[in-house]
Amino acid sequence: MPDVRLASSQGRWVLFTTVLGSSMALLDSTVVNVALPRIGRDLDADLAVLQWTVNAYLLTLAGLILLGGSLGDRYGRRKVFVVGVVWFAAASLLCGLAPNAAVLVAARALQGVGGALLTPGSLALIQASFHSEDRGRAVGLWSGFGGIGAAVGPFLGGWLVDGPGWRWVFWLNVPLALVCVPVALRHVPESSRAGTAAGGDATGKSRAGGGFDALGALLGASALALVTYALIEAGSGSPGVVAGAAVLGVAAGAAFVAVERRSPDPMLPLGIFASRQFTAVNLVTLCVYAAFGGFFFLCVVQLQVVVGWSALGAGTALLPTTVLMLLLSARSGELATRIGPRIPLTVGPLLCAAGMLLMRRVGPDASYAGDVLPGVLVLGVGMVALVAPLTATVLASVDVSRAGIASGVNNAAARAAGLVAVAALPLLTGMGPEAYRSAPAFDEAFRKAMALCAGVLVLGAVIAFTTVRRLPPDCRRPECRTHGSVLAPPLEGERPNKRLT
Repeated sequence: MPDVRLASSQGRWVLFTTVLGSSMALLDSTVVNVALPRIGRDLDADLAVLQWTVNAYLLTLAGLILLGGSLGDRYGRRKVFVVGVVWFAAASLLCGLAPNAAVLVAARALQGVGGALLTPGSLALIQASFHSEDRGRAVGLWSGFGGIGAAVGPFLGGWLVDGPGWRWVFWLNVPLALVCVPVALRHVPESSRAGTAAGGDATGKSRAGGGFDALGALLGASALALVTYALIEAGSGSPGVVAGAAVLGVAAGAAFVAVERRSPDPMLPLGIFASRQFTAVNLVTLCVYAAFGGFFFLCVVQLQVVVGWSALGAGTALLPTTVLMLLLSARSGELATRIGPRIPLTVGPLLCAAGMLLMRRVGPDASYAGDVLPGVLVLGVGMVALVAPLTATVLASVDVSRAGIASGVNNAAARAAGLVAVAALPLLTGMGPEAYRSAPAFDEAFRKAMALCAGVLVLGAVIAFTTVRRLPPDCRRPECRTHGSVLAPPLEGERPNKRLT
């Protein structure tokens, strides 16, 4: 049984290591968007390259994150976490050294593989290491410190881009990894599905883990990759190639469903969608995080290209959303526990939609106080109302033994939604390959994109209002009240249908 106490020296080291590791992936997600205009200018890249700079990372992360969790369960959570941190740092180094756009995009895809290994391992180590009496508080601290990382990210990214250069946005991960890895190897206990320490469970009996679904992961990632390619290249690529990619993507998606239905140990057990509430909340997640993904991709470019602010100014402008979530998400989760999630999951998306419509006022002569801040504040309040109850409802909609896979599916859905939004919005708004170099063209497309994002959020609100029920009265577990993230819900560390040891 896990027996590390939070107040002990080892407990503090475990918490420090998991926060530091997860912060690498979180920082990377928040700082890269700020650097996109500068990356485009320095590498003479068109808009499609900027889309792939974001989506190559999201693609491998979303496609492999469930597989990463199962690898940790089977081969050791600390081991896979450390491999993920090293992999992520090496890919980050390559990103910073990239001499051209092709190398940068390939390195970003490699980064996503590292993220898929370290992200589920971070919280899984907390779940597997801490004594049950301390686990809830440890999860809360992990989430809170991660929120601080999210708050620092845009400011830090803007400072690096305006100062030593955009390549340091990636190189920042290397010293973090050099601290994280030795601390993990020295202070974090190993655990796996076979027991809390290598060799067995509390009774001394070894429990072999099942297989892992490599074919399902390959088909899922291929489906996402092909559909993303078709969306990004639809505006300028060969029609035959684009159509072929779209058809192959749909076929890969159908094959993925067929494989998961028949696999003895599926990456995505389809039976979990028998819960109507779980299915409904994941539909809301797709709507919400598609809008968020599109907004955070386009907004920092709008602030730099159209308004004319520096990278630091653009990154700092969005800071109030994260600050509001840090201050109020826990209370929002508690409120949803009392009144049920239906109202927060309906009102939250509507407020976010209003915030994005307000952001359509941000143009060439925009002021921060009069134009940007009102939209950012309304958006932040909507995210506060929405994100924590969304995570709590996902966990409460399935049996506790399936909390891990429920959270993992929801996290993957959120990242896949952002991936598709970044690919589709430029196509839907008529952005050409050079749109981000022209302030008038980008401004027009941005206004259309904000209206589309608002519409998707309203759809999410309608789904929530018509399908989401009140939380079961026993959903008062600490993990039901953890903070959410701007970019994706936090991962709960368990594995589908397996008892966490």
